[in-house]
Amino acid sequence: MKDGFIKVACATPKIKVADPVYNAEKIIEIIKETGANGASLLVFSELTISGYTCGDLFLQQPLLTECKRQLGKIAKETKGENMLVVVGCPLVVKQKLYNCAVVISDGKILGIVPKTHLPNYSEFYELRHFTTGKDLDEILWFDEEPVSVCTNQLFVCEEIPELVVACEVCEDLWVPLPPSTYHAMAGATVICNPSASVETTTKETYRRNLVSNQSARLLAAYLYADAGEGESTQDVVYSGHHLICENGSVLAQAKRFTNETIYADIDVQRLAAERRKMTSFPGGKTDDYEEIPFSLKVKKNKISRTFPKTPFVPDNRDERDKRCDEILSLQSMGLKKRLEHTHCQHAVVGISGGLDSTLAVLVTARAFDMLDIPRKNLVCVTMPCFGTTDRTYQNAVSLIKELGATLKEVRIEKAVRQHFADIGHDESVHDVTYENSQARERTQILMDMANQYNGMVIGTGDMSELALGWATYNGDHMSMYAVNCSVPKTLVRYLVLYYAETTENKKLSEVLMDVLDTPVSPELLPPVDGVISQKTEDLVGPYELHDFFLYYMMRFGFPKAKLYRMAKLTFKDVYDKETIKKWLDKFYWRFFSQQFKRSCLPDGPKVGSVAVSPRGDLRMPSDASPSAWI
Repeated sequence: MKDGFIKVACATPKIKVADPVYNAEKIIEIIKETGANGASLLVFSELTISGYTCGDLFLQQPLLTECKRQLGKIAKETKGENMLVVVGCPLVVKQKLYNCAVVISDGKILGIVPKTHLPNYSEFYELRHFTTGKDLDEILWFDEEPVSVCTNQLFVCEEIPELVVACEVCEDLWVPLPPSTYHAMAGATVICNPSASVETTTKETYRRNLVSNQSARLLAAYLYADAGEGESTQDVVYSGHHLICENGSVLAQAKRFTNETIYADIDVQRLAAERRKMTSFPGGKTDDYEEIPFSLKVKKNKISRTFPKTPFVPDNRDERDKRCDEILSLQSMGLKKRLEHTHCQHAVVGISGGLDSTLAVLVTARAFDMLDIPRKNLVCVTMPCFGTTDRTYQNAVSLIKELGATLKEVRIEKAVRQHFADIGHDESVHDVTYENSQARERTQILMDMANQYNGMVIGTGDMSELALGWATYNGDHMSMYAVNCSVPKTLVRYLVLYYAETTENKKLSEVLMDVLDTPVSPELLPPVDGVISQKTEDLVGPYELHDFFLYYMMRFGFPKAKLYRMAKLTFKDVYDKETIKKWLDKFYWRFFSQQFKRSCLPDGPKVGSVAVSPRGDLRMPSDASPSAWI
């Protein structure tokens, strides 16, 4: 429950139809079991206490009396369990019968939510027995305590303000405008649905899509508990297909026909962050909603939820390849438009033999192909200096040859040494002046050559470098169009790998694979024994960590302590906690101190949900204090 993570569960016992005493015993067993497993919210299936398939027995007083009695017993058994429980029960209110979701916590019934939409088609005959709860607003008494019976109820956790629970029942989800839509607009972040969905062929997929799509539409968690084994199979079968979804993602689903209890860790802070960010998500009227408080002891559960080490890159190979092709298309289409708009027939790229410049060249070549511009008009400039190694130089030369672009070489040692003399810098002092003088000299050459060719300079820097400020201001920081500006370093690798694996040019593929195997380096310091001596990740930290921090901070606004906890869990087999903390501190320091570089970024295409453009995703003051974050 700490950091917004709430362990939730969906279950249904193997019931006996019309046997409330037996069913209550099984319900209580599951409550105890899930509580012991750390669940803070448990949802049972529709009409759990009676069974959904009672038919005309719902009109019999003995069944209804016993259901209410057993409901009271179940409520008492939740005393001290530190969880919110939603259970299905038929209840009579003023001589009318309602199909209800009953919300229970710490020995008390907090509220009763009647079903709004009653199916009366095909195998369903609910109107024969039940009355819609659409306009119901009454009170039932349990142990001399009044309990509201209405649809518009929000159950609000006092200790975790982002945890706001609401209920709808089965068919309510399947209608054009489900009650959960209004619940979410009123502030509910978690929707509970006790359901009894008949199983037929292909319905599994339809049901899963319906639940996940509703959770996405509502920016909410959706807990769907389905009736299962034990229900009457006189005419139909129920599979116990429970689902737990969060903002479109299926976190857990039960194997059908097993009555499996499922668990998941939902993140209500993440949901709240999404809603803050999405200003088009409407806030509804809450005047007609009753807010009912409940209490949960905040505890630090072991998180069973996993977080991808590379959140910008899909784990699944097929999905990753599809994503890579899509991103290459986005980058190329963005550049294509800029070239068309400016009537530009030439592009100039600084090529180093590293990952970023390689990707920029591949994207530019693709854009040229779209416009039928000859690839020879793509001018790639290699500018060897003090730190250039033979390996990167040869890779750059081979890459351009295989792509059919034009290669130009401009050695910059003399110009840089002259600059050192002009400003009085000692060449033996390998400080930031030594490094940045080379980067700015290269940019000057690229800009002037672009003027020669009446072309534009294509930027090579990636989003991870921009987030950390790992770019020379007005050096490699600047271009006329930055195709990689929203591509993080971890994704750059996979884009180049995808190109290498899908190109029909075997020699080009071999070059790209060697580029991928080369350490990431700006090559601004002299090599040692011909090998790269300056490795970026030794200085700023592992890019896989920084991209992890960047994604969850930018996408959801998570605080440092939560990022640290998630990173320790995710990278436990890679880095110790001291290493993670060191680079997390470095990330925050660099991210805040280097905003001035991002405030004047050149144009470039956004390709994912996170970007650092000052005209889009990150309108951040350059002089903001990081104190509250650090």
